[in-house]
Formats: sequence, structure tokens, C-alpha cells
Amino acid sequence: MKRRDLIKNLSILPIVGAVRDSSLDPNIQLNSLFSHSTTRRSIYESIGARPLINARGTVTVIGGSRILPEVQQAMDEAVRDYVQIDELMDGVGRRLSELTGAESGCITSGASAAITAGTAGCVTGGDPDKIWMIPNVTGMKDEVVITSYSRSAYDAAVKAVGVRLIEVKNNEELEYALGPRTAMIYLLSGSRSERGPMSLHEISEIAKPRGIPILVDAAAEGLDNPITHIIQGADLVAYSGGKYLRGPQCAGLLLGRKDLVMAARMNTGPHHGFGRGYKVGREEIMGMLAAVEMWFKRDHEAEMRLWTSWLEHISDRIASIKGLSLSIQQPRGRSNPSPNLSIQWDMNLIPLTGYDLEQILWNGTPRIAVGGAGSFLPFPPNVRPSISVNSSQLEPGEELVVADRLYEALSKPKMKENSCLPPGSDLSGQWDLEIQFSASNVKQSMIFEQSGNDLRGTHFASIGSRDLKGTISGLKVILRSSYTIDGVRLNYEFTGLVDGDMIEGEVIMGEYGTAGWIAKRHPYKM
Repeated sequence: MKRRDLIKNLSILPIVGAVRDSSLDPNIQLNSLFSHSTTRRSIYESIGARPLINARGTVTVIGGSRILPEVQQAMDEAVRDYVQIDELMDGVGRRLSELTGAESGCITSGASAAITAGTAGCVTGGDPDKIWMIPNVTGMKDEVVITSYSRSAYDAAVKAVGVRLIEVKNNEELEYALGPRTAMIYLLSGSRSERGPMSLHEISEIAKPRGIPILVDAAAEGLDNPITHIIQGADLVAYSGGKYLRGPQCAGLLLGRKDLVMAARMNTGPHHGFGRGYKVGREEIMGMLAAVEMWFKRDHEAEMRLWTSWLEHISDRIASIKGLSLSIQQPRGRSNPSPNLSIQWDMNLIPLTGYDLEQILWNGTPRIAVGGAGSFLPFPPNVRPSISVNSSQLEPGEELVVADRLYEALSKPKMKENSCLPPGSDLSGQWDLEIQFSASNVKQSMIFEQSGNDLRGTHFASIGSRDLKGTISGLKVILRSSYTIDGVRLNYEFTGLVDGDMIEGEVIMGEYGTAGWIAKRHPYKM
């Protein structure tokens, strides 16, 4: 891309720390952007946190996306004056209707909050008595039907209201599940909801005659007018503000039927009761509205060309390395609409797993986050020889840093020493496990079968049992267990040392941090 084309597109680039000033010389602005990461001390460093280059995408755990300059300006202006929040929400609802074609809309404290509020609105109908009863939904419509393809970690936002999820796999089960206790149907947006069996359209044909509303989770999508999901039969649609809309990270949207949007609003702050904690400030409200306004003004094709050009540079930089397979993948569908660079390699030539490479980039300077099966924080680690690079959240110039760091890591990979020793103990049998969490000690158990250095077994934990496997090298133990039923995401990695009939060490729990653990061989009394 030519320099003048890059300058031309500055209004759509992710910019941190300032509102765009049209009076600035564009060359000065461009130079400041290129030098941003190398000359400025990040505010995060003052408290011991490391800033990073986001080559992974709009992921909440690393900050989501960069807000637009227009969003920052709207937030700055909003904090100057006070306003009655319900009156503000009424005005924003009317404007959201004009922009999106939905009957109404409201700003929430994120997509998850929009789902919770929407569920509560369908359960209570806006009745204050019922609002104060939640999460005790006794006597209310207390069931939400969910398709099996919609089960994910995000349906926790529905369960927060206190309802029971009824999972269905086909239309016959759906017909049977719907009844007088059904508050709504929840769908996760994607290829399955748009076409084929159990699509939104099919479900709507069954639900509409019964008067049962449908809520669609479209968190990672952009907007259209009219809203496709509503055309296909949805009554409510939830969006994240902090992803591709590039609004405030702690903001989201709920769009759809006016009566249900109002009922949902009553279940959020500033109103007291169950949803008081879901309040959103006046600055986030106006910032989110500005993001929606800008969505319909942004040149999305130019954004895509720019993001793709950055991936092309990264690909060209590392293409000469033997053993690599590179491909730029353009987005398919509505969710996460940005290109990715897929990087795969021959481990005979590059003896690294995807997790190894993620860690090299994560622990280097500057820190870089990339995508992979493990994505450096949630386990299990990415043992495949592949990662992905997303360019949608890069600043101009950061693609050069990412390319150079990848070239260095892949062209001169550090050889891993084979440090596997003969097992120093036989761990076969049952072990009584105690995990020291931040504010509690929990008793669980493990059962092992050992074959040489390999360990297999079962981890019996609070929510349920899960397979366990790992290795023992000398007296050092590494064990991993994973529980992913019904959308749950629990991945534990235990490391420890054997001392007779006891193992002690640390367990890494992905996004939930670390804890200490002790396992003692179970004493059998004859």
C-alpha cells in the first residue's frame, strides 16, 4: 500500500490515547503512530503490567479492540454534563432504531450483560415484583430452550437469571420442549443459525405462533440495516461494543422488539434489584452510540484491504524459511469479520509446537499475542505446529515488529533438550487431592494408571469427572485435565514433585489463575 493511501485511511485505523485532530499534519500524525510503541512509556508499566501488541484479535482477556477517535470524543463530551439515565436511554433507543431499523435498542455493559438483561426481560416482562425476585424464578416462566449447537461458555449469561436451560437437538425435540414455562429461545449466531436444520428461520416458524421470543447472541458481529437476524425471526439481538464496532470495551447493544427492550432495561442499572450491577455510565452510553453511528460511515472495504496488506507483509517476510506453509484466510460469515494469516510448519525442520511459539512471542520484548489452540492463557496448550495472526487490532508499523519477531523465532528455533528421565515412582492407584484456591481449600481426587513415563486416569472435581493424562520424569509430574461439557471451560495443568506417597506443586487454571495442590496416596483399610 502506498504511503498516501495509508494516510488517506488514517480515520479508520486503530488509534490509542488521543482523539484525531484534523488540524494536524497527516505526516506528523502518521509518524507519531509509527513511533507510538517504541517511544512512549505505557501507563500499564507504572503498575507492573506489560503492554502488548495485539496480533490475536478482539479478545476480551487482552483488552478487546481499540476505540475509535470519535468514540473517545463522545465519551469525553458526555462526562462534562449530568443527565437522567432513563431519559438518555429513551433518546438513544430512538436513535438506534433509526440507524439499525430495529424497533428499539439499549446500551448495556457488554454483550453478556445484554443477554442477561434480555433473558430477565423475557422472564419478568418488566414486572417490578418479579424483577426483585430474580434469581428466584419460582412461579415465573423459568425455562429457556437452547439448541445444542448454541451451547458455549457464553450461555452462562442466560443461566445467571436463575432459569433452567432445556437443550434440543432437532425440531421434534424443540416442539416437545416448548410450553407454558418457556421464557424464550436462545441461539448463538453462526452458520448453523443462518441455514440448515434448526436454523433461526425454522425455529421462528415454530416459536412465533406460540408467542415465544427468540434472543440471538451476535456478540462478535457488525451491524446491518435492516438487521438480518430480525428479518429471519429474532426478537432480540445482542452485540459486543468492544469488538468490531470499536466502542467502549465495557459496552454492548440489545436491539429488537420495543416492549422486550424496555423490559430488559428495567433489569439493568440504574434500577435496583437483580440487575443493578449491570449499570452502564453516561459516557459509555454515548460512546457506544457514537460507535454505531461510525459503523455505518466507516469504509469497511478499505479496512479489509489495509489489514490484508499487513498480513501480506508478514507472510512475505517469513516466506523464505524452510518448512513453512502460509495462507491468508479472509473472513467467512458475520462473526469476527477480519482476515487471518495461518502459519504452519514441519516440526522436523522447526522443532516447536504452536504453544512454544506463542510463549516465545509472549515472553519477548515487546510482548506479542497471537492466536492458536491454546492462545497462551487457557490450557490445554496448542501442541500443533501452527499459529494464526490477526491484523485487525495492529497499529501501523506493528506489522513490521510482528514480522521480524516471527522471522527470528522460526528461522533460528531453539532446540529443546530431551530431559525425560526414567520414572522415579509408580503413581498407579487412587490419590486424595486438595487444592488451595484463593479463599478456600477443596478436596477432590485422582486415579492413575501408569505405563512407563505416561500417566492416564480420571480427575474427580466439584463440577464432574474428566479425563486426566500426563507424564512423570524422575520425580517431576505434569498432568492435564479438561472439562468442556455444556459450554464449561475448565482446563487445569498440574505440575509437582513426588515425595514418597505425596505429590505437591502448582496448578495453572488458565483464566482463573493458579493454585497450590497436594495429593496423597489414598490409604485403603482392609
